[in-house]
Amino acid sequence: MSTKPTNPRAKKTFGKKPFFRNTPAPGVQKAKEFQRSGKPLTPRTPERVLVANPENDLIYGAHPVTEALKNTKRKPVNLWCTENAFLRLKEDAPGVTITPEIVHPRLLDHMLKSADAVHQGIILEAKPLHQPRLDEVSRDGLIVLLDQVTDPHNVGAIMRSCAAFNVSAVVVTARHSAEASGVFFKAASGAYEHVPYVTVTNLARAMDELIGYGFHLVGLDSDAEIDMANVAKMRPLALVLGAEGKGLRQLTAKTCHEVARIDMPGVIKSLNVSIACAVSLYALTH
Repeated sequence: MSTKPTNPRAKKTFGKKPFFRNTPAPGVQKAKEFQRSGKPLTPRTPERVLVANPENDLIYGAHPVTEALKNTKRKPVNLWCTENAFLRLKEDAPGVTITPEIVHPRLLDHMLKSADAVHQGIILEAKPLHQPRLDEVSRDGLIVLLDQVTDPHNVGAIMRSCAAFNVSAVVVTARHSAEASGVFFKAASGAYEHVPYVTVTNLARAMDELIGYGFHLVGLDSDAEIDMANVAKMRPLALVLGAEGKGLRQLTAKTCHEVARIDMPGVIKSLNVSIACAVSLYALTH
């Protein structure tokens, strides 16, 4: 008795493997060819490249761009976004008048050239904000001074906390400080549009100037004897933060009226500078 199938269609494939089991997909085949040749695998280069003026601010991410466009002091130059990002923007900032250029996400990826840059489908090129001088800062509130804090992620997070606690200004030095870059704007999540970012040449001289304006200067140091919760909450007040690892420099700490610590009962006695800033601002405002 014959065991061969009688179905004509089955005769054509009987005893044979389907063709797709031994045939790799075109992309896999190309990858194997590249591996054999020793050439690196690189993403496809876009047909065109988006270019911004290096003297302008390049802001990316949904929230930072939305806040920048809402800021009447900002002068937008170019807005590039995907179709979906534009739909979100119209909901979050309905009064925005600039006409965007709808582009493919790959163009935005190529423009930023960083794997860590999460643009969320939107990039804004805008004129830099005019920032006040130290003598133009409000003298009846709370300001934050940064002593050589250079990480843009930390400074951006500090700006965000300052916006939340109604800080009048953040003061940094021209050297050894975070640049106003896309990474910084993204970490600040729109706070840069609301908190003045004042640059001075020398921090010690700036602190002396603030003392002349009547500011009470409080430095933060994990080894200080005074608890931040017990610091006099007089106004105007300046909170001075040092860089991670190094902390406050000797002259900076000496210029402060008092140096305080954050009391921590746990086994770890130090915090990231941006988190320490938020905790200190809470202590000084409550």
